[in-house]
Amino acid sequence: MMVLGIETSCDETGIAIYDSQLGLIANQLYSQVKLHADYGGIVPELASRDHARKIIPLIKSTLQEANVKPCQIDGIAYTAGPGLVGALLVGASVGKALAFAWDIPSVAVNHLEGHLLSHRMEINPPNFPFIVLLVSGAHTQLISAKDIGVYTLLGESLDDAAGEAFDKIAKLLGIEYPGGAMLSKIAQQGKPERFIFPRPMTDRPGLDFSFSGLKTFTANVIRKYHLDEQTRSDIARAFEDAIVDTLIIKSKRALKKTGFNRLVLAGGVSANRTLRLRMVEMMRFQNIEVFYSHPLFCTDNGAMIAYVGMIRLINGLEIDTKLEINVKPHWSLTELSAI
Repeated sequence: MMVLGIETSCDETGIAIYDSQLGLIANQLYSQVKLHADYGGIVPELASRDHARKIIPLIKSTLQEANVKPCQIDGIAYTAGPGLVGALLVGASVGKALAFAWDIPSVAVNHLEGHLLSHRMEINPPNFPFIVLLVSGAHTQLISAKDIGVYTLLGESLDDAAGEAFDKIAKLLGIEYPGGAMLSKIAQQGKPERFIFPRPMTDRPGLDFSFSGLKTFTANVIRKYHLDEQTRSDIARAFEDAIVDTLIIKSKRALKKTGFNRLVLAGGVSANRTLRLRMVEMMRFQNIEVFYSHPLFCTDNGAMIAYVGMIRLINGLEIDTKLEINVKPHWSLTELSAI
């Protein structure tokens, strides 16, 4: 089965074609970073308009890259949530319109399940069950995954997501939006012993996260110092260490609680090099296997949507035969059908 995937949940337009026999055969991505940079964050209305402007050219370009004609596509998968409602509506409208015009089925895909299963496009994906640490600009969650569609939310951020906190502190350090990746880069030059920041909510039981207090603590430190190059690096290092340590501590708790011995890192922040290296190092001593996707598939992309759509279409789940266009800006993983 060959599936066209459409991702428009936030500020990136992703189009991909995934074949059940050949794997990923085309993948294109357009980022709106430059569009939103002047505002220091995502402007939903501008995001929706830019998706509408770029989506059709990207679909044509992806078909051309794959050397595939519309008549060869067996199904269409589009992100229906969670995400920005206007952005979601662009992808859903185009996806359903093409499915109707080409007389093929379409399937609404949960964006988080796309991230959660993106590692299955790699050569040696883990077997179920496993714990997923899903960390992105909008979500920080610990999820128990016993099978495709069998998910239990164990803990999540009660306020800012980890990626959101990275970008906000980067802005205070004078790094242009989106600054999370650059913050991590300058943190490599920081002195680990100069600043020690708190590891929020690790001194109490439970698997929930909270990064707003850490963000405020860091902001107060920034205001106290003249931000020369070394001080910026030292603060960035202390902040990143606090985030990474917190994620590791909570992940260990989730593994202990469930008894699982496999951990999957997913979402945009899972591309963070420090997080990957330290998570693998810490988990090795407990005989825990750690898995993650290629960096290209950590951030939002059409490939993960096409893959999940292919799995669900093959199994006859969530096939959308109605003409109504419905999106779910707040769509929990626990609402999905099991395969």
